[in-house]
Amino acid sequence: MAQFVFRRLLEAAVVVFLALTAVFCLQFLAGDPVKLFLPTDTTPKQIEEYRTRLGFNDPLVVQYARFMRGALRGDFGNSLRQQQEPALRLVLDRFPATLSLSAVAMLLALGTAIPIGVISAARRNSWFDHLGIGTTVLGQAIPGFWLGLMLIYIFAVWLRWLPTSGRGTWLHYIMPAVTLAAFVSARFARFTRSMMLDVLGQDYIRTARAKGLAPPRVLYKHALKNASLPIVTLLALQLGQLLGGAVITETIFAWPGVGRFLVQALLNRDFPVVLVGVFLTAVMYSGLNLAADLAYAWLNPRIRYA
Repeated sequence: MAQFVFRRLLEAAVVVFLALTAVFCLQFLAGDPVKLFLPTDTTPKQIEEYRTRLGFNDPLVVQYARFMRGALRGDFGNSLRQQQEPALRLVLDRFPATLSLSAVAMLLALGTAIPIGVISAARRNSWFDHLGIGTTVLGQAIPGFWLGLMLIYIFAVWLRWLPTSGRGTWLHYIMPAVTLAAFVSARFARFTRSMMLDVLGQDYIRTARAKGLAPPRVLYKHALKNASLPIVTLLALQLGQLLGGAVITETIFAWPGVGRFLVQALLNRDFPVVLVGVFLTAVMYSGLNLAADLAYAWLNPRIRYA
């Protein structure tokens, strides 16, 4: 077990290293960020002084070594837009907003999708199964930006029940959480149904039913637990996607999260902030995948880590 964890941590470190290296190299293809911040009447001498102060005139190898040394210490430099603020602090200040929204959206998705998938598999070809499949197809087909705008128009503009934007009370979570959960819950419902159909045909399920066990116990204790291994993998990937990619939803609802902030930093060519975002996203994906692998042993004791 310890060797497996060490190997996965080593793989995660390699992933983070490659992601940071790729973004560090790509930032030089976006043009000179110095000219974006300085006034248009800035003289060439002032531009050169500014570039020298930021270290942009140093050789590429020197800049890369300096960047990697700082990354190992958690120091990615100051924001180019807000020069007195460390880039890491600016991103971490907005991370709780994204984390809380992603958690609410994931709980909402799992709370609706897994029961729908289980019941649809248990009642295959019934009216509930057809309704569940139709709902999931519709959920995957609706674009997130369109759903968010429709929710704003109906519940904020027309009915005036919910606030349109910002982060304050629990009412602010409803529309963005529903928008994020719509596509995720549709995928979970279809995936759960497919896995459950495979498991319900196994011999041990027929044996459990022959023993007279109650149908809910057969479905949730025996079938769902054995069908949940691929679901755990999907959960880790989807949660990482929500944490790192809820850009459109945060923009529509003016949610003060990481995704919206990173898009603004990218448009402003604030490369230290972008690098911090890439670093945190790679760490989150690697950590969630490791947690999913460790959860396999709890869900299926027959698994042994070599």
